[in-house]
Amino acid sequence: MEVQWMNGQYREDKRIFDSEMEVYEWTNSLYPDFSNCLFSEVNVGYATPDEKVIDYLTELLPQWADYLNVQVIVHKDKIKEEGKYVYRIWTSKV
Repeated sequence: MEVQWMNGQYREDKRIFDSEMEVYEWTNSLYPDFSNCLFSEVNVGYATPDEKVIDYLTELLPQWADYLNVQVIVHKDKIKEEGKYVYRIWTSKV
């Protein structure tokens, strides 16, 4: 399964946010990036060292997909890169 990863475009991608409000604002700002891919046949994902971002995206991705009338399955995992944990979330089409 091929995934188009949204991270790497912004400096905030590697940031660990201090507050829930910052996380909420950041994850909501990712909607345009995700919505373009959710409409297409591409599976879309995001990776970050901040688990809070993944927690918010776990709630938002199904809402965004529903709003766009698209059915997806949301997957998550945690990997170790360069000695640090990276949390990932991605979609697959139903």
